[in-house]
Order: sequence, then structure tokens, then C-alpha cells
Amino acid sequence: MGILTEERVKINVFETVGENCCVAACDGQKVYDIITAALCEDKKIEVSFADVNELTPAFLNSAIGQLYGCFPAEQIESSLLFTDISEEDEIILKRVIERAKTYFEHAYLCRKALKDVLGGEEDA
Repeated sequence: MGILTEERVKINVFETVGENCCVAACDGQKVYDIITAALCEDKKIEVSFADVNELTPAFLNSAIGQLYGCFPAEQIESSLLFTDISEEDEIILKRVIERAKTYFEHAYLCRKALKDVLGGEEDA
């Protein structure tokens, strides 16, 4: 049975941030750093929002949103599990994720188009 269970990194947001108000981007960065390290090792991650009373888009953009600029959406979504999150906060989280996906996809396409226009000679 132990062979089938996958090791999961558990991140308790309250413990990581040190308080129950998760509003600052710099606090979100702490969570992001732990998630990034685990994703680089191809691990599954559980992000627990237990005991978190306040959660803002700024915190979530920093903790979760910027992941979409570094990792494929499929890897993020198959690796991350969010637990102990209120319905209201889950709505904010989903909105942050959708915006991040759109933003980073658009930014990638813009950079690619610019490179195609300006950098066509570099490979020759």
C-alpha cells in the first residue's frame, strides 16, 4: 500500500506566514517559494488555508498566480491541492488563477511575436 501513496508536501499557509491575515504580497512570496521548490522536484503539494481569516488577491497572486509564469498550467493543476479554504476565498483563488493564466499566456505570445519580428536572424 505504501508504494501507491505519493509523497505530498503539505504547506500550512497560517504557519508559513505566521498570522491569520494573508494580505501582503511579500507573505505570498514565502508560500510561492515553498511551492516552487516542490514543483521543481515534481512533488504533489497540499496548500492548507486552515486558520486563515483573511485572504486577498495580492497575496494569492504572489503565492499562486506567478506560478503560471514559471510552470505549465497542467503541472500546476495536477500537482496542487487546496484544502481548508472557504467558499468566498475559493472564488477569489479561482479568479486569480484564471487571470494569471490569461496574463502569462498573453505575455508569452507577445514575447514570441516580438522575438519572431526582431530576432529572426540570431539563429542563422
